Order: sequence, then structure tokens, then C-alpha cells
Amino acid sequence: MANPVIMPRQGQSVESCIITKWFKNKGDKVSVGDLLFNYETDKAAFDEESKVEGVVLAIFFEEGDDVPCLTNVCVIGAEGESSDEFNPNASASASLDTASIIEEKKAVAEQPKAVEAAPQYQVVNSDFKISPRARNLAEKQGVDIRKASPTGPNGRVIEQDIRKLIDAGVLVTSAAKEDYLSSNKTVEGTGIGGRVRVSDVANAVSVGAQETRAPQILDVEEVKLSNIRKVIAKAMHHSLSTMAQLTINSSFDATDILSFREKVKAGMEKTGICNITINDMILFAVSKTLGAHREFNAHYYDDKMLLFKNVHLGIAVDTPRGLMVPTLFDSNIKTLNQLSTDAKALIESCQKGSISPDALKNGTFTVTNMGALGIESFTPVINPPQTGILGVNTIEVKVKEVKGEFIYYKSIGLSLTFDHRAIDGAPAAKFLRDLAIYLENFSTMLAK
Repeated sequence: MANPVIMPRQGQSVESCIITKWFKNKGDKVSVGDLLFNYETDKAAFDEESKVEGVVLAIFFEEGDDVPCLTNVCVIGAEGESSDEFNPNASASASLDTASIIEEKKAVAEQPKAVEAAPQYQVVNSDFKISPRARNLAEKQGVDIRKASPTGPNGRVIEQDIRKLIDAGVLVTSAAKEDYLSSNKTVEGTGIGGRVRVSDVANAVSVGAQETRAPQILDVEEVKLSNIRKVIAKAMHHSLSTMAQLTINSSFDATDILSFREKVKAGMEKTGICNITINDMILFAVSKTLGAHREFNAHYYDDKMLLFKNVHLGIAVDTPRGLMVPTLFDSNIKTLNQLSTDAKALIESCQKGSISPDALKNGTFTVTNMGALGIESFTPVINPPQTGILGVNTIEVKVKEVKGEFIYYKSIGLSLTFDHRAIDGAPAAKFLRDLAIYLENFSTMLAK
């Protein structure tokens, strides 16, 4: 029995996913657990494994296609079985063919009986005659529209013409076309009434390229941006262009938290406590300190602010696919051990690409730690509509005077970026001061 494989819905807010890579082809045998394809949302990437065994009877979408959730992606069944009933493109293709026939008949009926001598036409910054659906498909799949054989009315390229190019693997090379059209050269039209057709421009571009363009070898590699990278770029630009961001820097004596960490590591087997890291302790201290600085545990909008009762802490995570910020919900009411366990689980899910999109939103404040990379100070970018983000820097050895003597101690820097529309400089400085006090007296503060 044939079994369709649908595009999963990863989170309630996800409407579609992009197929990034196929691991099986039509006709391949698959077993339960075999990897079929990778796909990604705008925030995370996932793997889809086969839940049945059989043969891949049909694949309905290609790599790079944006597929609506719960839509059939492929079909697995016994060799020779039909998969037509599961094809989500079948009805659309039928409608397209019917529309094409109607357009062609209409064009023939409207064709003039007498054709005048074909004049010369000047092509200046014009484009091929192509339907909107065909153009969108060509841009999405990256095909060379100049190679299309138009079957629409008046030499118009329609969607089915582009699909033929996709099957043939014709790649896009639009640079030559643009260069030629911008040169204001004359193209002889061979269409009805001397109208310039797609093939006329394509031939002229080809000849012009051979005559005027010398071959060049460029040491360059073109890399298409992933969907996640595009989202990050858009979010960062929006953040910096719409907010009044200001960063202040401070540091704290890390002697107490470093000593506490050593005690925890030494007693892990006896106490059953997980491996609590310096980052875990900072996340814990931030969650507790935000309770007295509610303007930082907030969302800012142009005419109002939302102040949250509990802290939903965003944790910036570096992954092979780009920056992700999972949310540690209700972090202020968790024990240190609970927070550490939950934070590690979120970070691991991000790095594996299995994080749910629902866990990547609704944060109220964010912490980003660059200390492991040796960064001494930086300017974190706020994740709107949050009002602040804390950057954690590397451990440095500093000197301070104690009772007339100079002593060395280990210090950790903190970089706080805040939205000056919502928070003034003095409250921001007080937040950093209180956080430093908490961290410098971490062992004692745990008793509160």
C-alpha cells in the first residue's frame, strides 16, 4: 500500500518549510528510519526519516521548494504502485494546461490577417514576455529564462515552459542579458507585426556576448544564503534601525563563582547535582536580578511597555546553521540545578537542529556569552521587542587595592545593551551594579 510522506508542522506558528536536501531519489529502496530529506523553517532545521519501508514511488518537490505544512512531499510503497492520487500538484497542473490552451486559441483568433514588414525594434531595459507565475518559478528555481521555448500567446513564456527548463537543469545566467539590453543595441523582431520575441533577444544576447565580452576567470564562490541566515539578517537590521541602542560595560570579581563551581564539580557524584557551569550561574543571577528591574524584563512598543511577572530568558546559541535564541521559560522560579539542566537541553537541541520553533520565541531578556572565545568587550544587539541584552565576556586577571595592599583577582566583564527609548542610563547602570553584587556574593545569595 502506498504511503504519502507529508511536510511536518514544527510548531503552531509554522505554515511552511523549505526542503534543503534530498537523500533519496525516485525508485530508491528505503527502510524504517532511513533519512529522506532535510527541511528548515525560518529558525531551525530538521531531518525527516521514513516511517515505513518500500520504494520511493514519487517525489513532488525539489530542493529549495517552500512546501506548505501537511502537504504530501513524496510517496513510499510497493514497486509498480500508482502514486497519482497523492500528487498535490496534479490539479494545479491540469488547470495550467487548460489555461494555456485557452490562451493559445485566443491568440490565434486575434492574429491579424495581414502582416506588415517587420521593422527594427530597439530593446532598452525591457524583459522577456513572461507570465508572473512563470517568472516567480524561474527566480525560485534559478533557471535561465532565455532558454525557454514560449508556448503562450504572442511568444509569452508560461509556467510549463519553465518547468521544462527545470527538468533539463538549465541554470540562470541573467548577467549577459542585462548587459546586452543596457547597451541599447537593436534587435530584429521576427514575431507578429515585427514584434521582438524571447528567442530574438536570446539570440542577440548570445551573439553580442561572443562579439564583445572577453572570457574572465574570477576566483569567487557564490553561496546561497540559508533561510535562517536571511531571517537573522533581517532581524538584526530591523533591531539596529528602529531602536535607540546604547551599550555600557562593567565587570565583577569572579572569585566566588569560580570557587563555587569547583565545589560543585568535586561533589557531583555524591550530591547528584549536574555539571553547573559559569554560564549557568550567570543565567541564574540574571533571572533573579531582573525581578527588581522590571523595565528590563519587558517588551517595548511605541506607545506602551509590557512588564512580565516571570522571566523568560533568551539564551544566544551559536550553531552550524547560525545564531539561535531558545527561551528558558520561567527561569526566575527554577532552582540552579533545574536551570542548568533545562538550559543544556535547549542548547543541545539548537546545535542538533531539532529545536521546536515554539521554543525560539516569547523571550523577555537575552544573555549572550562570548567569554569562551576570548572577547573582552562587545556590543550585543537587542532582540526586539525586548528592552535589553547582556553580553558576557572572557575571564581577565585584574588588580585591586584591599586594605592598602594590591591583590590580583579574576574578573569577568559584562556588556549591557539597552533600548534608550525605554530605559535611561542610570537605571541601566544600577541593573549592572546589582547583578555584579549578586555574582560576587553568589554562594550567599543562594540562601535568600
